Amino acid sequence: MKINRIAQVGALAAVAALALAGCAANEAGSGSTSAPEGGLSGNLVGGGASSQELAVQAWAAGLQADNAELTVDYDPSGSGTGRESFQAGAVGFAGSDRAFKVDEIEAGPFDACVDGSDLVEIPTYISPIAVVFNLEGVDSLNLDPATLAGIFAGTISTWNDPAIAALNEGVELPSTAITPVHRSDKSGTTGNFTDYLGATAESVWSFGSVEEWPAEVSGGEAAQGTSGVISAVEGGQGTIGYADASRAGNLGTVAIQVGDEFVSYSPEAAAAIVDASPEEEGRAATDIAIALDRTSTEAGVYPIVLVSYLIGCAEYTDSATAELVKGFFTYAASAEGQTAAADASGSAPISDALREQITTAIDAIK
Repeated sequence: MKINRIAQVGALAAVAALALAGCAANEAGSGSTSAPEGGLSGNLVGGGASSQELAVQAWAAGLQADNAELTVDYDPSGSGTGRESFQAGAVGFAGSDRAFKVDEIEAGPFDACVDGSDLVEIPTYISPIAVVFNLEGVDSLNLDPATLAGIFAGTISTWNDPAIAALNEGVELPSTAITPVHRSDKSGTTGNFTDYLGATAESVWSFGSVEEWPAEVSGGEAAQGTSGVISAVEGGQGTIGYADASRAGNLGTVAIQVGDEFVSYSPEAAAAIVDASPEEEGRAATDIAIALDRTSTEAGVYPIVLVSYLIGCAEYTDSATAELVKGFFTYAASAEGQTAAADASGSAPISDALREQITTAIDAIK
């Protein structure tokens, strides 16, 4: 799969008054969504995943010229907060590093939606989760699932541990203590990271797939949001953390063992694992949730990936909000919007086939 085959996709007012433009035209054309024309006005409020904050900014900036009277306030407060705020009707849309679970949807309610409305959940931001570290003299490392899980479970505590050394012949590893950095907030990035650990190294990581860091894991350092994790890793020595790859900067990065090879993160490798994975069953046609195959051994796939969703109602109680959400979602899924997000964050544009499916879901919003 090439980079042009896949996608990407963040309460209340942190990225305040981002000028957004976007209207309601949602045309698939030969599997491609057209960017909406101008004409929207008002204020659209969203919140959620910090991973897609740069994408939201890019989508807003790309629409500004045609919709000068429309603004978007987006709070990158974390996926869990975004979903809770959307469910309570406090925001018009959510960004989340996972879709709502089927039982969560069935339990409801969703205060912004008409009673009985389906959700629209579209995977518009797809990006690798980078494992980043700060260790003097070392820029890159190879790790297998069990060793990575041992580091974050606290059973591997120094950088010259034999398990790490065996995977990195020729690398001079110091006896520096390892300080794992994890998210302190409820986070879809944590959910995706622990989902990978649980799927590939269950005997070492026994805590399952969780969005809140397990209290049973002692040690390490907690940090708020993606920016907090990056700051903590940058500010320490011997630190290691996980974050959306767009924020990796100049930190050292880990190549993950997949089958017999070690694969570094890239948009192409993230796209490959998503394209090889099925959709979750038992969902509405407007609810496009990807069941990631974390254990794939296909060549060139990077399995620690997040699929971040834009989430709205198929039918809103407020028609004005519906119009704004529809316009914003349309631009985010368009070829123009996907390119803008990729340029801003290093994510991978969605495939034409996925765009066509997403367009059908967006068309249902009213």
